[in-house]
Amino acid sequence: MGETMKIQNQGQLRVAIAGCHRMLTRTPGSHNFAAAFHAVPGTQVVAIFDRGTETRAQFVDCWRDVWGNIPTYDDYPRMLEEIKPDLVCIATRQTLHAEQIELAVKVGVRGILCDKPLATSMIKTDRIISACRNIPLLFALDRRWMTRYQHLRKMIAEGAIGTIRSIVAYGLPNLINHGCHWYDTILALAGDIEPVWASGLVDNVSGDPEGSYRRMDPTGRGQVGLANGVVFYVTSAGSMSFEITGEKGCLFLLKDARESFIWLESSNSESNMRPIELPEETEQWSAGKTMVMDLVEAVQTGGRTSCDIEHARRATEIGFAIHVSSSHGGMKIALPLVERSLRIESFPWGNE
Repeated sequence: MGETMKIQNQGQLRVAIAGCHRMLTRTPGSHNFAAAFHAVPGTQVVAIFDRGTETRAQFVDCWRDVWGNIPTYDDYPRMLEEIKPDLVCIATRQTLHAEQIELAVKVGVRGILCDKPLATSMIKTDRIISACRNIPLLFALDRRWMTRYQHLRKMIAEGAIGTIRSIVAYGLPNLINHGCHWYDTILALAGDIEPVWASGLVDNVSGDPEGSYRRMDPTGRGQVGLANGVVFYVTSAGSMSFEITGEKGCLFLLKDARESFIWLESSNSESNMRPIELPEETEQWSAGKTMVMDLVEAVQTGGRTSCDIEHARRATEIGFAIHVSSSHGGMKIALPLVERSLRIESFPWGNE
């Protein structure tokens, strides 16, 4: 993360998109992968799948002057068989991800961009892992490609606060559907060390209305142990923020790291706390463009992406492990999970 990517001129990579209801505008923004592909020379969207007739028509109208009257499908397997794309962008509900990824690999795609969350169970996650062993998968947890987080990760890796001792994360909205962003951000900042255990408690949402998002995927609090002895903690309190404690000081990443501070024990300044000058985002949702460049480079070089299948597995398994721990009174659960059948439903969004 943070390294300059080199995209070779090897001709156009043909892209098929599955699930395009968040891509009906030309404005770059979170989940608008069409805008991200448009920003990267060497990629061309050649077909879309969506079950919404109106959504498919709106997508073509929005992007006609860029990609023309591309074919649209309400049948995903048929699209793959007829188009045989180089890349597939999967932005459907996670209920469909395992099957759609397996089908894409079967027809010979060279790379896959998959939106979060990955799957509704660890059994389905295992299917995705198996399918993607030999091709790059980019799991779109976009903080991996945000310049401010790349800068902070570089600071930590270069020893700004010494060896990490612990991390606390705030603002966890749920354990699966969005929680994966929190876990992956922590793991990236901590150097992508393998988690080896987890424990936690799921919030009691029995008083919430039937069908509410909180009942589908409640939040909670938990702790996760890494292979190097570091423990990180997650809680729902507050907004998305992180406290990273090292042997020489602490980092405070507030408001999704838009305001960040460093405190050093040995500082000779009048105040040991000072703001961190972070690089400005020069483009709206520049992470989208950068992640597509990452996938293209991985395809061209035979490499892997900055958030590939093993990163996706870790960020997915932690949430399920907290659920399993809570069902056993908060006991420590070894990773990888033995219990892989637990299912957490997708939020109802899109036409998929």
